[in-house]
Amino acid sequence: MDAPVHQATYDFDYDSAEAAAIVERSIRQEIGEIDDDRSSVALERTGRTVRVDVAAADLIALRAATNTWLSLVGVAEETCDVGRTRSPS
Repeated sequence: MDAPVHQATYDFDYDSAEAAAIVERSIRQEIGEIDDDRSSVALERTGRTVRVDVAAADLIALRAATNTWLSLVGVAEETCDVGRTRSPS
C-alpha cells in the first residue's frame, strides 16, 4: 500500500495486563492475513492497553478494515470473558 491517506486509532483498556495480553495474542495472528493493498494495521500492547492502528488508502477501505478489526477484538474479548467465568470441571 502506498502512504495511507486515512488513519484511525483504537485503544482498548482492560482490567489486567493478562487480559490485554490474551486479546493481543488472539488478534495478532491475523496481521498480514487480512491486510491488503488498500489497508493495513499495526498492533501494540502496553500494560493493560491494546492499541490498534488502522491505515487505509481510502475511506471505504478504512471502514471495512475498522469493522473487521473491531469485530476481531470483540470476539477476543468475549472469549476471554467466557474463559474467566467458566467453572473448572
